Amino acid sequence: MRTNIDIDEELLEEAFSVSQVRSKKDLIHDALREYVRLKKRKDLTELAGTIEFYEGYNHKELRKTRDDSC
Repeated sequence: MRTNIDIDEELLEEAFSVSQVRSKKDLIHDALREYVRLKKRKDLTELAGTIEFYEGYNHKELRKTRDDSC
C-alpha cells in the first residue's frame, strides 16, 4: 500500500543511526514490526493474583540445580 506521510527528519536520522537498514521502506517496516511486537507483549501486571504456585515449590532449589549443570 502506498502512503505519503511527513516524517520528522531528525527522528528519521536517529532511527537510521541505530538500525542496520539503509532504506526508508525497510526502516518503516522494522519500526512497525517492533511496534506490533511490543503491543502484543503481555503486561505482567495483568497477571497479578492469577498465578498459583504449588505448595512446597522452591525456586531457590531449582536455581541451585540449574547452576550446578553449568
